[in-house]
Amino acid sequence: MRQIRQNEKELIAFLLRQINLNPDDFPLNENVDEYEGGVMGSISLGGNVDAYAGDLVQAEYVDEDGTPVVITLTKDENGQLLDLDFWKTDFSKLLVYPTPDKLIFGTPTAQ
Repeated sequence: MRQIRQNEKELIAFLLRQINLNPDDFPLNENVDEYEGGVMGSISLGGNVDAYAGDLVQAEYVDEDGTPVVITLTKDENGQLLDLDFWKTDFSKLLVYPTPDKLIFGTPTAQ
């Protein structure tokens, strides 16, 4: 467990606003769990991991090395935020954490 970072909070709020949801309706825990030891940037936001209920929004980002990264914000069955998931298509370490202005919406998912 570690404290959620400001850039993670900002990214989550931005993603929620992209789908016309109010970030204030989704309070964030101050502590998060990192997946993969923090290599790709994915975090658990404290929802019920056994109650995955779908993706809220997905975006793409191109990391500094030119590798596509798929970013997905998920929810649990109680409507709480579950994960902020990063999938770097070559499974390498995330080099630069994305900012909202670098996200791409509505393009084909990276392969």
